[in-house]
Amino acid sequence: MLLNALFPTRDIGTDPAKIRDWAQAVEGLGYHCIEVADHVFGAAARGDWKPLYSEKDPFHETFTTMAFIAAVTKTIKLCSGVLILPQRQTGVVAKQAAEVDILSGGRLRLGVGVGWNHVEYEALDSEWKTRGARQAEQIAVMRKLWTEDLVTFEGRFHKYQDVNILPLPHQRPIPVWFGGSSDAVIKRCARIGDGWMPILSPADAEPKLAQLRGHLQAFGRNPAAFGLEGWLRMTEPDPELWARAAEGWKRLGAQMVMLYPMYRMPTFDQQIETLRRFKDIAAS
Repeated sequence: MLLNALFPTRDIGTDPAKIRDWAQAVEGLGYHCIEVADHVFGAAARGDWKPLYSEKDPFHETFTTMAFIAAVTKTIKLCSGVLILPQRQTGVVAKQAAEVDILSGGRLRLGVGVGWNHVEYEALDSEWKTRGARQAEQIAVMRKLWTEDLVTFEGRFHKYQDVNILPLPHQRPIPVWFGGSSDAVIKRCARIGDGWMPILSPADAEPKLAQLRGHLQAFGRNPAAFGLEGWLRMTEPDPELWARAAEGWKRLGAQMVMLYPMYRMPTFDQQIETLRRFKDIAAS
């Protein structure tokens, strides 16, 4: 089972040398992929609504960060973990993803989600209620932009007439994996996704996986060719919990797992030591 590393966006700081050193250390440890989270805006709590991440949590811009990491590494894969696709212009995302794929030599996996932060949607002048339908159409449009010389498309959210993006990406198309675990997301993922990357415990994931595989079969898709990554969300640095979660996802057939710490790791040494310990535990 492959191991992925979450870019420590809240704790890494703003020193480019430190970001370079972190990425190269992760690659040196033999990790398969670096995943970069996404939020454009931080948002303060209001009324009964309290954000998972607030205005005090720094998030490096996803595509710029992946492009920088591509330049300072050689082989490690890159993934957006996950990009909130419906709050962005589709053509811009297709162009940015293509450029990162080019600069990395075809190392990009595009992880996408619909998000949980309606305040961020409003601030970006994006429609919250139609985000699922928009995401599905966006993926269809991006795949055309990544693979065709000229694109003509008319749908609910897009109207293109003989347009393209150049240069085209190295991968045609770039693989698109889904985050999220609602019933609607699982069905959409099975219909048009290349893989699934939820934040779930193995116990919670098992019935959802049965649902996903049922949809894959209904859509005539091969479950063996479909990607699966388990995100191990942890509120404390407990290696026993890491080991049980990794083993549980391995039993469920995941090709890869990623430790997703919710606790803070303010020093570089803590960040790298955590990844070293997780590798030792998950590989044992």
